[in-house]
Amino acid sequence: MNTRRAIDESTGPVSLSVAFNQDSSCFSVGLDTGFCVFNSEPCELKVSRDFNAGIGVAEMLGRANYIALVGGGKQPKFPQNKVIIWDDAKQQAVITLEFRSQVNRVCLSRSRIIVALQNSVHMYAFSSPPEKLSVFETADNPTGLCCLGSKVIAFPGRTPGQVQMVEIGTGNVSIIPAHGTPLRAMELSPDGEILATASEMGTLIRVFSTGNCARIGELRRGVDHAIIYSISISPSSMLLAVTSDKSTLHIFDLPHTVVNSRNGSITSNRPHRNSNSSSITGGAGEGNNQKWGILGKIPLMPRVFSDIYSFTSAHFELDDAPQTDLGKSVMVPIPGIPGGKPRKGIIGWKDDFTILVVGAGRDGRWEKFILGEGEDGKRLLVRNGWKRYLGS
Repeated sequence: MNTRRAIDESTGPVSLSVAFNQDSSCFSVGLDTGFCVFNSEPCELKVSRDFNAGIGVAEMLGRANYIALVGGGKQPKFPQNKVIIWDDAKQQAVITLEFRSQVNRVCLSRSRIIVALQNSVHMYAFSSPPEKLSVFETADNPTGLCCLGSKVIAFPGRTPGQVQMVEIGTGNVSIIPAHGTPLRAMELSPDGEILATASEMGTLIRVFSTGNCARIGELRRGVDHAIIYSISISPSSMLLAVTSDKSTLHIFDLPHTVVNSRNGSITSNRPHRNSNSSSITGGAGEGNNQKWGILGKIPLMPRVFSDIYSFTSAHFELDDAPQTDLGKSVMVPIPGIPGGKPRKGIIGWKDDFTILVVGAGRDGRWEKFILGEGEDGKRLLVRNGWKRYLGS
């Protein structure tokens, strides 16, 4: 007797990738049938383009009509080694860039096109025709890690765990020895002053100043291994959000640097809340967020007792992979998308109190979380709404 479950043959579109634009006001979705763009809050469809073929990468340029597209899925619209800059106002491709290997990520600004491959990052001037400015070798970068700010670009170095940071104006390159294991996630703050990174271990998020590459803080997500899905920094650059395969969204206070005008030394400073006013940052009693209390003050105790943990967290929806008869999730790698799996837990900040989390897949979801204050004065993270953005 055949006891296997029937294969899901639903005909609805499947989202292969999802990404917020620079200010998180919109998010783009690569589908197995084309691409679409949604307003972030409220979650409403803005643009939909049916190519009857797959898009594995779709990256927006702010709210402009340019979108970077890379083919993906079982029937890709474009070769997976090409970047297509699509002008949606003209409904046509205006720039095409071709490479020798699969494109894993594209970042756009009004002056630059950054393309991340498995072992290199390519920088172009956003012009017609585009001008190649630089090529940088990297360690293996299967998920296309790359951050493009107004002043700097950050991406993996040649050695696993290192970050290369390039000044856009001068081309100067700095190397940050961020982790001892390969990088899994990284993000620049909106003001470009802070870089946050996580490794494949997934236990620590390290925070660096982009001005001098000094490490200014270390935040502990947990003590067990996790796959970090997304790191995102709030518009004020005072809070940091992290998601992982533990299906948890964590919120941290961000350390900031203070320069001593007398001797030029740099120290880390944590913002605090005035007891007479409401603020997004924690009070002095809450600021350390030492999970283990007095144990963190005992000398010679393991560092996990004194590390800084998130001040609040919440569950987000994660798994839409088909289940086997044994109850375990199975996921067949999808060709033409970074990592072979639809991205999950991608974070966008609408403002300093509103966090949005979106994920790709057959059951593509949008979730909204509100950062508020409980009766005891502690900050809380509460899910305020959710939606299956593909309408299924």
